[in-house]
Amino acid sequence: MRKNTYILVILTVFSGIIFIFRLFYLQIIDDTFRDNPLHSATIKTEFDYPQRGLIYDRNGKLLVANQVSYDIMVIPRELENLDTLEFCKLLSIDKDYFIKKIEKAKRYSPRLPSIFLQQLSKFDYAALQEKMFRYKGFYIQKRMLRHYPIQAAANVLGYISEVNEEKAKRNPYYQQGELIGTQGVEKQYENVLRGTKGVKFLKRNIYNQIIGSYKEGKFDTLSAPGKDLELSIDIELQRYAESLLVHKRGGIVAIEPATGEILALATAPSYDPNLMVGRERSKNFNKLYYDSINKPLFDRSLQAQYSPGSTFKMVNALVALQEGVIDTNTKIRCYGGYKYGAAADNFMHCHCGSHGSALKLEQAIFKSCNSYFADSYKKVIEKYPTTAEGMDNWSHTIKKFGLGNYLGYDLPVGQKGLIPDADFYNRYYPENRWRASYTISNAIGQGEVLTTPIQLANLTATIANRGYYITPHIVKKIDGQAIDNPKYIDKNETGIDREYFEIVVEGMHKVFEQKGGTAYYSQVPGISICGKTGTVENFILVDGEKIALADHSIFIAFAPKDEPKIALAVFIENGGFGSRIAAPISSLLIEKYLNRHIKNTYREQRIKDINLYEEAYDKYFKLIHPDETEQ
Repeated sequence: MRKNTYILVILTVFSGIIFIFRLFYLQIIDDTFRDNPLHSATIKTEFDYPQRGLIYDRNGKLLVANQVSYDIMVIPRELENLDTLEFCKLLSIDKDYFIKKIEKAKRYSPRLPSIFLQQLSKFDYAALQEKMFRYKGFYIQKRMLRHYPIQAAANVLGYISEVNEEKAKRNPYYQQGELIGTQGVEKQYENVLRGTKGVKFLKRNIYNQIIGSYKEGKFDTLSAPGKDLELSIDIELQRYAESLLVHKRGGIVAIEPATGEILALATAPSYDPNLMVGRERSKNFNKLYYDSINKPLFDRSLQAQYSPGSTFKMVNALVALQEGVIDTNTKIRCYGGYKYGAAADNFMHCHCGSHGSALKLEQAIFKSCNSYFADSYKKVIEKYPTTAEGMDNWSHTIKKFGLGNYLGYDLPVGQKGLIPDADFYNRYYPENRWRASYTISNAIGQGEVLTTPIQLANLTATIANRGYYITPHIVKKIDGQAIDNPKYIDKNETGIDREYFEIVVEGMHKVFEQKGGTAYYSQVPGISICGKTGTVENFILVDGEKIALADHSIFIAFAPKDEPKIALAVFIENGGFGSRIAAPISSLLIEKYLNRHIKNTYREQRIKDINLYEEAYDKYFKLIHPDETEQ
């Protein structure tokens, strides 16, 4: 018992010493709280919010500007003798709103300012500024909001929104109610665009009146404006791409092959970026967010994952050439399809129209022969001692084209896609009992392979460059200075010899130029275009039943054939054959970018007149919501 008492005395004395030392340190030695005005109840803090940096396109056209707005701020602990009904009437709000906002402000901090009513117009401000002195605890603060002179590229630009309580706790730079980039470039380059806010500390007397600057401005700081951005996109090409996507769902990505600069990044359906500014922002956001049918906030150009279809044949051809299982003179006969495996129904149909003809690679590309690419894919996998080794080698080589992983572009959203390897198939086929024929659909981009539009556009740029790509990026200059990040300058090599790209490029060129090529009727006079169509089967499950919907229409292209200036990928959901919609859209975009005008206005009008909502999407909606009517 005495021993326990002895230990207790020691612990008590020891704890007391530590406590006394800590008090001595805080009160005598540490001046953090003593000199910091943020921790004084007699000091008022005023922030000077800088202008966010402006955003321009590659040709100097203003995309994002600033406009003045005013917020009514509240400091809960300073509220006194407030006529609530009179105040609510003045601001045209109800009492429930008043109570809700005051309670929220108190939870955040009784002594720090919170936004009570945001984004007043200059007319509202003029009417209120002379009356606000009567309502202690409230004051008006000027703020800069965004304005979008051109109603396009909402998915690229993103938007700004208020910092909530959780974000304010995670990042001490922000206070609740301040503005922060939330999507697109606004989010990715927030630290560049926001600038640095200034702060001023003012002394108050016992009557809560301002009596001057705290310590002669020792702690005051000046604001610094945000830096301007010059994007790589061509806003005219962007707007044109969006106009071709009206009444359709899909994504379009265009890249400058030599630099990796993104020229256009269009998604449909989309929205007017100005909807995300002003007093109606929250209402508009909720409407867009809860639109589960059209998903306008879902960027299909970066996030949608599709089977690439026949566009994937190009990379399979390059792998087969590099592996030496085929060469430029290798011939394969097509009898209307490709027979694989022992089962009678193991037959991959083909529509190249060869009917037993022996095709070389160049012909197989512009005719899009399934048999040729299935046979060459099988040879690649079976070249190695085991199927697993062959699959891993194939997967490793394909991924060097930027597929199956995030590309590393400078936008905040995206998907990896999928390039399967041996481990992937081992999970589905126990004891490694699978062969090349089990995965044969990969040969034509209809198997387990998934890609995003930006990945396919980058693949096209890689072919245009004959073997390398520059990581795609959306920002060209920051405050007038060209970006110098090696990530967006250095080449990413595929490891495929340049000589093999030439035959593939020639085959893609004949897709347009050769009679019988799948894009023969999408030529543009005077421009040598190389491309490849893709048509992807599309099914949904309804009550366990597999129902076929209209195929997805896909096309990749670059132009000119030599020294290419633009490479692109077009995905149109439920658009049918790649030659029907995606191919002519690609031709129109290339013509628009290189010539700055369209001669074939008939083709342009035909594409704009296609309404896939009436053709395909209404059918899909009725299948999954049979008792509802789309609004």
